[in-house]
Amino acid sequence: MRQLLIGRRAFGAAVLAVLGAAMSGTAVRADDVAGTWLRETGASKVKFAPCGGAVCGTLVWLKPGVETPAKLGQKIFFDMKPTGPDAWAGSAFNPEDGKTYTGKMNLSGGTLTTQGCAMGGLICKSATWTRAN
Repeated sequence: MRQLLIGRRAFGAAVLAVLGAAMSGTAVRADDVAGTWLRETGASKVKFAPCGGAVCGTLVWLKPGVETPAKLGQKIFFDMKPTGPDAWAGSAFNPEDGKTYTGKMNLSGGTLTTQGCAMGGLICKSATWTRAN
C-alpha cells in the first residue's frame, strides 16, 4: 500500500512537471510580438521590440502620399507589459490628436490587434496589423 501511495505521488509530481513545462512554453514573451507589423489600411508599419522590460512600437514606414502628423521614428506604443498569454497593456500615442491613451495589444496567430481607449475604456478605437516582411 505504501509503495502504491509513493507511486501515485511520483506520478502526480511527474504530471505537474510536464504541465509546468508545457505552460512555460506558452509564457508571454516580448519576442512573440517583436518585428514589423503592417496596419490593415496599408498606410503604416510599426516595429515592436523589447524596451526596458516592456514592449514598444515605433513608426518605421508611412505609405507615400499619406497625410498624417505622425513622424517616422515616433514611438506609438510604449510601456506595453504582459497581461496574459499573447496580451499586453500600456500606452498608445495617437499622432493625429497628439494624445496618449490606455493601450492594449492582443496577438492571435499572424494578427495583432491594438486598441487605444479613453474615459476609462468607454471609448476605444482598434486597429488590426499583420506581420510585414
